[in-house]
Amino acid sequence: MLAAKKTWVMTCLRGARMYSGHGPRSKSLQDCYNLLNVQENCNHNEVKEAYVKLVKLYHPDSGSDGGDPLKFMQVEEAYKAVVKHLAEKGKTESDQGLNDEEEEESKYLALQHRQYLSFEGVGIGTPSQREKQYRTFRVNRATDQVLDYRKQKLEAQDQQNTMMAMDIQQSKKIKITQAVERLVEDLIQESMARGDFDNLSGKGKPLQKFLQYPYIDPMTHNLNRILIDNGYQPEWIVRQKEINETIEKLRNDILGYRKKLGQPLTHYTLKHWNLNCEQFRNDIKELNKTVEKFNLIVPLLNRQMLHFDQDKELAVILKKYDVLMEANKANSDIIGQPTKESSTQNSLFNWIKHFLKYNQRVR
Repeated sequence: MLAAKKTWVMTCLRGARMYSGHGPRSKSLQDCYNLLNVQENCNHNEVKEAYVKLVKLYHPDSGSDGGDPLKFMQVEEAYKAVVKHLAEKGKTESDQGLNDEEEEESKYLALQHRQYLSFEGVGIGTPSQREKQYRTFRVNRATDQVLDYRKQKLEAQDQQNTMMAMDIQQSKKIKITQAVERLVEDLIQESMARGDFDNLSGKGKPLQKFLQYPYIDPMTHNLNRILIDNGYQPEWIVRQKEINETIEKLRNDILGYRKKLGQPLTHYTLKHWNLNCEQFRNDIKELNKTVEKFNLIVPLLNRQMLHFDQDKELAVILKKYDVLMEANKANSDIIGQPTKESSTQNSLFNWIKHFLKYNQRVR
């Protein structure tokens, strides 16, 4: 029994020396390093590379001549033992480093002065001096609070007084308005009682205010009248006016240019006339775009406009020009043809002229 206990104690001591980072290495752990062919101060990557190399050499399924199952098992156990030893060694070193850092930081930590946590952190010096300074601070703070409260109270009173004054003024205005209305109503009643309104021409008849628009609402009529008096016009009305003015200007311009060229047209004037007609067609195209925009915003369907036909407009202008030329020609013929009365007057005037010249010669 004693021999068994002694053997168990020796085994525990041997295992402790095997996995500790201090003291001499055990024979089994040293054999593991030697079997993997690595140094004791190696890292995990070097151990892994050595393990993979030996596995390829001794693995039974590698297909090499050196395949040995027993050797492969020894390599695997050695790898596990070395990896475990490196992990414990790294953990021990990291703990030691943390302890050193904590000791180093604790050297520079200053102790808390608990006396400065009292008196709301006010004042400097000894505790008695700080207590006096704190009392002065509390007095000043209380004074400021009292002043702020009085200020707020006065502001609230001023605001209340202002609102009361406004209410009084408003009530006075209402009273005056009501008094004026009552006075006017009394005067009207007195006049009606005296019969001042019996002889009015429109008595018993509706007002003639909306004869032009008998079915329109009076409020709507008044609003429209106010808008018109102030120069307001809806967009579609402005656009319609713009279209009418533009087409009228284009017609007058092309008609005036045709009058300027005269009759008949030469080769040179015909060329200019064709260029002007082409420009007129382009202007009509732009005007038709404005017509499309107008049709989108006009509120009534019967107010929409059709596109202007370029050739039709030119034909109307030429026809109008021909009518003007015929009228001018007829006027010139009427002016150039002498009447019978005018010829008689001319002959009488010539006889008197010859008679006067004869008398002068006789004398």
